[in-house]
Amino acid sequence: MSATEANGPVPDGRGGSAVIVVGVDGSADASRAVQWAADDAFRRRLPLRIVHVVERGPYDIPRFAAPKQPDAMIVNGRKVLLEAERTARARQPSVEVDTGLIEGSPVGVLREQADEAIEIVLGSRGLGGFAEALVGSVSVHVAGHAHGPVVVVRPTGEEVRREVVVGVDDSPQCEPALAYAFEQARLRGGELRAVHAWQLPVHAFAPEIFYDIDEISRAQHQMVNDRLAAWRGRFSEVTVVEDVYSAHPVDALGDASTRADLVVVGSRGMGAIGSALLGSVSRGVLHHAHCPVAVVRP
Repeated sequence: MSATEANGPVPDGRGGSAVIVVGVDGSADASRAVQWAADDAFRRRLPLRIVHVVERGPYDIPRFAAPKQPDAMIVNGRKVLLEAERTARARQPSVEVDTGLIEGSPVGVLREQADEAIEIVLGSRGLGGFAEALVGSVSVHVAGHAHGPVVVVRPTGEEVRREVVVGVDDSPQCEPALAYAFEQARLRGGELRAVHAWQLPVHAFAPEIFYDIDEISRAQHQMVNDRLAAWRGRFSEVTVVEDVYSAHPVDALGDASTRADLVVVGSRGMGAIGSALLGSVSRGVLHHAHCPVAVVRP
């Protein structure tokens, strides 16, 4: 079942739609996600679609039909959407907003929405996640499966730091993350901090093997500089700061996130199911960052 309002998204010329989608469930985390999505829609001058998923369990279907009695799950879903729409309009009155009430599984529905959206925005918990988890299971699964950017909004203060952090490595999967990060930095009129954390191989600590640490460090700096060169040319208005040092990538990005508005990571996980598709670094950053995280899959 689907109920949508307004005239729908605007085609983006690539077979998809130029719209930002945010998933809501009535939680405080979802409300923060709506505010983040409304702000990004304003920056990008794009419409915002707010989606609530009605997931029915095996015992949610009544034994006898009662057509005159409204479906409690649908009624609650409409209330959730109305409140989320009010939040979005109060945050950014000029942004065009439409809503969708859809039956299905949250992961499946949001993955389908991602195929038609510029990005998907979710709260860090709620939407079926376990309360004790740092990041809800739905957010992790959508980030691991959806094509394109998935932004997971973590609880943070209202301070604007005007800095975007992006993880840089030598894999092809880094390119979509760089494209998204440079665009976010440009839209925000802020600085882009490119973080590359490198580690010596395990056998580097064997006494019979010699490593020139200075040479390794120079090579890592050169790799980052080469990787960023083309993007610097396309986004000349963006100031780029390079942070290249020996550390675990999750620790380096987590530390950088304390001074950022957004952390952007690519994903090169090769698993077949669940969060394994994220890769260990993306998954670790999702759980430990101190600001919203965008996972950008090819």
